[in-house]
Amino acid sequence: MNCELTNMVLVEDPETGKVLVQKRVKKYCGIAFPGGHVEDGESIYDSAVREIREETGLEISDLKACGYIHWNHANGDKYFTYFYKTTSFSGTLIDETDEGPVFWVDPKELDSLQLAPNMDRYLPMFSGKYAECYCLEVDGGWDMRYI
Repeated sequence: MNCELTNMVLVEDPETGKVLVQKRVKKYCGIAFPGGHVEDGESIYDSAVREIREETGLEISDLKACGYIHWNHANGDKYFTYFYKTTSFSGTLIDETDEGPVFWVDPKELDSLQLAPNMDRYLPMFSGKYAECYCLEVDGGWDMRYI
């Protein structure tokens, strides 16, 4: 059994209301909020700050926890994505990394963009309604429960 820990951060510009997205080109291609993997010896919070710095050039702070999604695969593997949001950031946004371009969008436009796989399932976690989403692989599909 493998257990993978990841993070994703909704960064919102308090002046414009726009959110920061990345057009992923390497893995899970499409529009998503930036984030990534937790490294050994690193807290999930610290990994989120590091990933945003690496992928966007911005320094973020004052992250608010938005819960997590727990994917429980039929083979026993587990995949956790922890969600945060913040309006506190500084620095200069970089245009692109090897992960893909990053840019600001109006959150109302997200539905019209080509989202990365499962991004539509992640978006409810930022609403403040849920603390957890449990996803159980059953017969090749996913039984999902927002809690």
